[in-house]
Amino acid sequence: MKRFCCIFLFFTLLYAFTIPCVCAEAPNGAPQTETAFSGNIDAKSAILMEASTGEVLYEKNADQALPPASVTKVMTILLVLEAIDSGKIKLDDMVTVSDYASTMGGSQVYLKAGETMSVSDMLKSVVVASANDAAVALAEHVAGSEASFVAMMNARAAELGMANTTFKNTNGLDDEDVGHLTSARDIALMSREVLKHEKIFDYTTIWMDSIRDGAFGLTNTNRLVRFYRGCNGLKTGSTSKAGFCISATAQRDGMQLICVIMGSSTKDARNALAASLLDFGFANYSFVSIPGGVTDALHVRGGVQDDCHTEYGAFSILLTRGADKNIETEYTLPESLAAPVKKGDLIGTITYRSGDTVLGTVDITAAEDVERISFFTLFLRMLDTMALG
Repeated sequence: MKRFCCIFLFFTLLYAFTIPCVCAEAPNGAPQTETAFSGNIDAKSAILMEASTGEVLYEKNADQALPPASVTKVMTILLVLEAIDSGKIKLDDMVTVSDYASTMGGSQVYLKAGETMSVSDMLKSVVVASANDAAVALAEHVAGSEASFVAMMNARAAELGMANTTFKNTNGLDDEDVGHLTSARDIALMSREVLKHEKIFDYTTIWMDSIRDGAFGLTNTNRLVRFYRGCNGLKTGSTSKAGFCISATAQRDGMQLICVIMGSSTKDARNALAASLLDFGFANYSFVSIPGGVTDALHVRGGVQDDCHTEYGAFSILLTRGADKNIETEYTLPESLAAPVKKGDLIGTITYRSGDTVLGTVDITAAEDVERISFFTLFLRMLDTMALG
């Protein structure tokens, strides 16, 4: 009887080696319902984008190439932040102002040739006060010259898919630089990239501050930072050619929106339109984020260990208001796995639904390796079983 049991156990384990692992196919997600904005658009172009997904909630002439004025500085700021992150420059580096940087007109902090100021204070001057002179000084500090920095700006724009953008300078002054153009969509794309740098909020949320040890006051050109709930940036701009422009960003209930207005008739009209579009986004949409985690371990047939732990990634989606209230979760998993199992192998899926609508799926993968048991190890186990018997 003992010999019969061992033989039966041997062939049972041998059979387990021949059964393949079964994985479910991920179903396709469905597009979400759009809601129309009915407000008055006093602007040549506009766009409203959700930052995490990049989904566009509203647009008007979003790909029209227009002069952006100082909203140009969003790209200048991005390249400075990336230089800081890469270690090329530091926030406490001292920047020496060149003769050329000191000659910039328009919005400025009146830098003098030979004056030194930290990268942090220069960045604050650009973000808060839209200082053209500080923008050029930072560009020279990063790239050696404004021309070299502008080449970097255009290269980065191409990488981000900014198809309707040509930068001619770092600050948006357009009296002499013909062809300095971008679009509302392109501004939203580079704004979205800037928002990935948490450090930017240390500057964009400032209402009033100072430089030069308190001797020179700064007030944010973006009044929405003070008067619009949740506003956390980003950049204003205006010239006679560009009209009044803004890239306004705001966050509520975990949803980050980007609203770009170009060519509005007045500062007040620009701000009111940005606020209205942001209100529209927050009133009609919600951002749902479900964290990743682990599922119960699955039995492994023919493995050196009996179980394999599994894991799945985070899931996020932009939904119309109301659709986020009844999200259901459906797991598709096999009853067991056959060794060998490799970490990262697709094991199953999680499907998220709202009613009959599939919102999306997330893969469930193996969290560890489980090697196939060798015949020698199997034989030793049989001997142990016989000895215990």
